[in-house]
Amino acid sequence: MVRNNPQRWSTILGTPFVIAGLWLYFGQSQYPTNVGIPFLFFGIFIAAIGVYVQRVSPEPPSLQDNEEIVATRHPTQRVAVVKVVVGFPLLIATVYLLYFTQVPYIYPTISLVTGLFFFSTGLYTYWSNQLTSYYVTTERIIKEYRFLALRREELPLRKVRGVQERKTVTETLVGLGNVRVASGGGRSLEIVMRNMGNPEQFAAEIRKSMAGK
Repeated sequence: MVRNNPQRWSTILGTPFVIAGLWLYFGQSQYPTNVGIPFLFFGIFIAAIGVYVQRVSPEPPSLQDNEEIVATRHPTQRVAVVKVVVGFPLLIATVYLLYFTQVPYIYPTISLVTGLFFFSTGLYTYWSNQLTSYYVTTERIIKEYRFLALRREELPLRKVRGVQERKTVTETLVGLGNVRVASGGGRSLEIVMRNMGNPEQFAAEIRKSMAGK
């Protein structure tokens, strides 16, 4: 999954659920047809959210006079991909165990709950990252997130007193990290940019912009 294609990727990921729902409703008689309805609506829901996310993805912010965008970054989608890749096979295994084997129901239940957790949180992470943008301008650091409404956090470069990179052991292994930018004073403001690829480079761009102020 990559950025700028939420409609396409959401449709691809939702289509198997739609197909499974249609088959369960129209293509078999062994189980109640109503079993297919949740699959059908879940697939349609995934595709519909993808269309919506593509329509409302943040656009570059309005700039002040003589202000320019120095750098634009977005959260990487690696975490989302890993979660979806883990969850999807478990959901397929659930269908297989439930409809093509005679194993106790506890096994497909476990695979269903686990698969839905990883798959759903992976999709949420993908959509959330798609709707999040970070900008460094000649005057400000801006974080934007838009879903139902636009939420924007801004920190003037002249007020920045610290730029910090943070990585857990896992993030270090996969090349991710967070960049924290904070102001000084009694009412400290901060912007945390999460799931960043090459966070050192982005932090260096911020420090370079600060040096020019």
